[in-house]
Amino acid sequence: MEKSTNTSKPVQPDSDSGSKPATAKKRKQPAECFLTRPEEKEEHTVKVKRRRKKKMSDILAKSSPKPGVPEDLQKLLNQHFSTNRSVIELEELKLPDSCFLPSNDLTHSFSSYLKEICPKWAKLRKNHKEKSSVLMLIICSSALRCLELIKSLTAFKGDCRVIKLFAKHIKIKEQLNMLENRVIHLGVGTPGRIKALVKQDGLSLNSLKYLILDWNWRDQKLRRMIDIPEIRREAIDLLEMGIIKLCREDSVKLGLF
Repeated sequence: MEKSTNTSKPVQPDSDSGSKPATAKKRKQPAECFLTRPEEKEEHTVKVKRRRKKKMSDILAKSSPKPGVPEDLQKLLNQHFSTNRSVIELEELKLPDSCFLPSNDLTHSFSSYLKEICPKWAKLRKNHKEKSSVLMLIICSSALRCLELIKSLTAFKGDCRVIKLFAKHIKIKEQLNMLENRVIHLGVGTPGRIKALVKQDGLSLNSLKYLILDWNWRDQKLRRMIDIPEIRREAIDLLEMGIIKLCREDSVKLGLF
């Protein structure tokens, strides 16, 4: 048998394929562009002081005290009622000049002021026999102020009976019982409690001759009675409950201490 002389010859590469296989050209990555920021200078932060809101006490502390006058009360009533009352109704709420007593000029003690505006007090209190009523009402802003004024009444009141008409530590039932069972000449209290007693018919205004508003006194925050919204509203309500009418009829006199 003849041996096959065909030996496997290596396949010769084509002339074109003699070069090395082409490698993909690498694309040049775009160079990153960094924007250089200008060097920031350190800023010295200055703290701005906030303006403190002015309080009423700050304003009042700088203003010199002025004694109250009848025009101040008239203005207060007009401001309070002007938004919900007609012109005719406002006219009916106007206090006549004749009902006002001389105002305190800030030189009087409380007793000396009452002696000046009510020189016939001794005779007046002797003739007073009606229960559930008083001859004089003194309206203050707080129970503590009421107690201060009661202590300063010694030189004026004589042997008349005084009743405390405020809510602190005193129940309204106790005050109603005292008014019903005793003849009392003078009441010192806050407008809220006095108003409540009048509403419950425990305190009659028929015998009332004098109403004194503790107008000029200021508390620790330098607020007057009329500067405290709640007290101001209660005082105006009390005046509207019958006192303004009595003033227009010349039965009650008003004083600003």
